[in-house]
Amino acid sequence: MKVAVFSTKNYDRHFLLEANADGAHEFVFFEPRLNSETTALAAGFPAICAFINDQLNAETLSAIAKQGTKLIALRSAGFNNVDIKAATELGITVVRVPAYSPYAVAEHAAGLILTLNRKYHRAYNRVRESNFSLKGLLGFDLHGSTVGIVGTGKIGMCFAQIMKGFGCNLLAYDIYQNPDCLEMGVKYVEFSELLAASDIVSLHCPLTPESHHLINPTTLEQFKSGAMLINTSRGGLVDTEAVIDALKSKKLGYVGLDVYEQERDLFFEDLSLEVIQDDVFQHLLTFPNVIITAHQAFFTKNALQNIAQTTLSNITDFEKGRECKNTVIN
Repeated sequence: MKVAVFSTKNYDRHFLLEANADGAHEFVFFEPRLNSETTALAAGFPAICAFINDQLNAETLSAIAKQGTKLIALRSAGFNNVDIKAATELGITVVRVPAYSPYAVAEHAAGLILTLNRKYHRAYNRVRESNFSLKGLLGFDLHGSTVGIVGTGKIGMCFAQIMKGFGCNLLAYDIYQNPDCLEMGVKYVEFSELLAASDIVSLHCPLTPESHHLINPTTLEQFKSGAMLINTSRGGLVDTEAVIDALKSKKLGYVGLDVYEQERDLFFEDLSLEVIQDDVFQHLLTFPNVIITAHQAFFTKNALQNIAQTTLSNITDFEKGRECKNTVIN
């Protein structure tokens, strides 16, 4: 099948071509993102492969449908950048990669916690400058701390396993209780109770209209004073300006983000020679108790191999008319 791959980086090419070693599909790689202004690039392709910053709204979908596109193969778990209702009405099938490596994201969340707590980044820079003072590097034992996990799907469960290994007390909030989490001793509570009791709150839930700005001025007031907030899920879960206010008032003691609600204009690009125009993001960077990584939690060799293999499998299922378990249903 002929597939146009958008938002392409070198690593996308490498892993997709590796997975397609038998030449079952023909990939054409485009660096630009797919949006209403770049739809001409998709002309003549029955399938497109898109990533999280491609803007697959009704206008974009209508344009590519007229050009013959029948399949959108997302190389991501999330699909909040796709108007699924419009895709369905246009006869476009949308498939995704629901579980590429829950360990990668869970381990990154744990890394953010350790870095914020023990200030590894500061210690590293100090030692390189022959400064061996411990002033300002004081942390706390994770053992015995209470960790609140919001969302206990595969990633949330892996994160729970990691934090259990540190000896943490585990609370969780989810509409559906995961039996594996219950078996390891996770206690499910109401969202407000989780926020009030947790030393660390880690978000592992999808972005939906209901979960948009789940962390907002009202819910931030329910946090334990000085608590740590970690988000490796989707930027839109967090009201960034409200988080800045909570940092300024010291309601939040630490914030670790791998995602940001306006990341589309920033992440995955080298802007080191540019002046960043996002004042909210720039404000975040001024806090000494904030760590931001550029949506790299998923970025392991294992995850990229799984993403490529599942993406190809999804495309093959569609081409051969087989039912695909990873189809996104409206």
